[in-house]
Amino acid sequence: MIKGSIVALVTPFHEDGSVNFEKLSELLNWHIANSTDAILVLGTTGESTTMTHEEDDAVVQFTINTVKGRVPVIAGSGSNDTATQLMKSKKYAEMGADALLCITPYYNKANEEGMIRHFTTVADQVSAPVILYNVPGRTGCALSVSAVERLSKHPNIMGIKEASGNISFAVSISRYLSDDFVMYSGNDDMIVPILSLGGSGVISVFANTNPKECHDLVAKWFEGDYEGSLAIQQKYLDYIHSLFLEVNPIPVKAALNAMGMEVGGYRLPLYEMSGRTKAILFVEMEKVGLI
Repeated sequence: MIKGSIVALVTPFHEDGSVNFEKLSELLNWHIANSTDAILVLGTTGESTTMTHEEDDAVVQFTINTVKGRVPVIAGSGSNDTATQLMKSKKYAEMGADALLCITPYYNKANEEGMIRHFTTVADQVSAPVILYNVPGRTGCALSVSAVERLSKHPNIMGIKEASGNISFAVSISRYLSDDFVMYSGNDDMIVPILSLGGSGVISVFANTNPKECHDLVAKWFEGDYEGSLAIQQKYLDYIHSLFLEVNPIPVKAALNAMGMEVGGYRLPLYEMSGRTKAILFVEMEKVGLI
């Protein structure tokens, strides 16, 4: 099982919008050196929705080749089209991804049975374990408690990234956690609450700028230092909130660039932060010593 702080890594771009693989290599090695426990590429933060399938493939293969087994690599292989999700999942499993992150079928939405089959169709046919991704704020649809209960029993579905922000839902599905089905916080402002429900870590935007702190937050919890873990959560809470003043990953890329990491810009429809929100972000960064 993959446990701890999993960074939902940004995809760095050159000025012309192409993927900056040299910078990606720097980021991967920096995260490993700073105790990130696992790396997710092509998540929401990775802007894969604006990238071609060929670019997605290249990023996954490059990441696996660069990491060389030092930490687990999770590949975002989700799509609102089940056939596309299956195709990408098979490809990334064959490349050597340690797990696959599969999202609910945005725009299509689907009924309960369609939702379940969207995931089981992939889990039945790939060698790598599947992580469900529940993020209704981005997709316009959500997994139900009953769907999670059924999916948790599938032998090749290893867990869920729970990013609904609904603690009541998280409590409800926590009943289905086991050694074979785990939960990761998908909200950086709820890491400690999810850990308290039996969560196994976080898939994090915050970890992009603070890999060591995010690792320590989770590690302290598992060591039994609950006060220490909560102290880190509370120290960075306002900064974490500022990372979501605009649509992710716009603020976190702005933060990384302000730190001198030079991860580049965005692809439309994502665009630069407004002056007002950027000023708030920079104030919060100053408070926690990032700039």
